[in-house]
Amino acid sequence: MVFKRLLGSLGVGGPTVDTVLDPGAARPGGLLSGRVHLVGGTADHDVEHVALELVARVETEHEEHGDGEGVVVFDRHVVGGSFRLAAGAETSVPFTVALPWETPVTELHGQPLGIVLGVRTELAVAGARDKGDLDQLTVAPLPAQEAVLEALGQLGFGFRSADLEYGRIGGTGQQLPFYQEIELTPPPAYAHQVNEIELTFLAVPGTLEVVLEADKRGGPFSDGHDALSRFTVPHEGPSGPQDWNALVDGWIQELVEHRASYGSHAVYGHESGYGGHEPGHSGGSGSGIGVGTAVLAGAGVIAGGIVAAEVVDEVGDFFEDDSDDDSGDDPDDGSAEDFGGDGGD
Repeated sequence: MVFKRLLGSLGVGGPTVDTVLDPGAARPGGLLSGRVHLVGGTADHDVEHVALELVARVETEHEEHGDGEGVVVFDRHVVGGSFRLAAGAETSVPFTVALPWETPVTELHGQPLGIVLGVRTELAVAGARDKGDLDQLTVAPLPAQEAVLEALGQLGFGFRSADLEYGRIGGTGQQLPFYQEIELTPPPAYAHQVNEIELTFLAVPGTLEVVLEADKRGGPFSDGHDALSRFTVPHEGPSGPQDWNALVDGWIQELVEHRASYGSHAVYGHESGYGGHEPGHSGGSGSGIGVGTAVLAGAGVIAGGIVAAEVVDEVGDFFEDDSDDDSGDDPDDGSAEDFGGDGGD
């Protein structure tokens, strides 16, 4: 597949490229390393650069065309270039690049969430650019992200779905053009008040902003509405012993209880789980049964491995489809590519 694509853009007998990521999951804000292997074609070529693009499958909403999804480039690194690749020669370009802090989480305790990220290799030779190699990127949560999800699982919340939404959450320091949304079903204690809780993590160096949105149940004479709250904790969690269950449960209680005070689309800010609060303007790992068996199993995601297998198949389909797509969109602008109106591949 890669060879056929290179034939089309770099000519018959052009060089081939294969990127190999180092084993193990990366983490938001962490380092991603590996090697780009190049094999020369039937003639010498001057390689102008070798670049890596981080891409994500993102959902979007169009007022006129309905929901859709497509590929968004959210980071780019030039890792090598300006060298001559002799005919038939083999060379390897090592790389180590930093992931953005807001890089979405793709798995929890080894279970895929259905979030699709990839590393796409761009090879520029004699003025021609080819996006010829795409590899799946796996990202595990930061300690504080895992602790929050662990607590939600132990509090009885169940995993419903996770996706990437194109757009921004107002009033936050969001940097990427999309955000990750994890949808959770409420436990019986909150089931009469909310349909679901939507969770978004926005990490920056040193701290993690946790955005919670409650999809409210409407009464017989009133419409349901959403409430939004924001909380901030350090990456490793507050210093000293921390009861994450109590902390997160307090967040949920505040989110639910303040809907009446703040009205429709309420916003409630809170720093580090301690003392006081102020309104916003937004539009360590636990060791118990954990999200892998509590939140995920609570929604049947790992029941018999059936749904998990479907997620893996969906990820594989994305990479196959994207490898066959040779659009001419400019990846450097960070915009969405190949968005359609049918919401499917």
